[in-house]
Amino acid sequence: MSEEQAPLPQPDFAFFCYSMGSQAMVHLGLAPNPVSGETEPDLTQAKYTIDLLEMLKEKTEGNLSEDENKILMSLLFDLRMRYVERSRGS
Repeated sequence: MSEEQAPLPQPDFAFFCYSMGSQAMVHLGLAPNPVSGETEPDLTQAKYTIDLLEMLKEKTEGNLSEDENKILMSLLFDLRMRYVERSRGS
């Protein structure tokens, strides 16, 4: 017998971006790993995730709504600033 699971949210661009952002926050050591519950910084993986979001920005340029573009640009700015802080040891 399987447990009932909560319904998954409707897939959309914002949800995807925030999911990637959450993954980057875990890699930056700013959020616990959802599996282990431990804070496990991995700046190499954080940079890779940020780079993936940058690639997404480049590939979707001109195809996003104004709101989607704002979400992606804001997320990238925030993650980059946090990456710089963490990589400098702050």
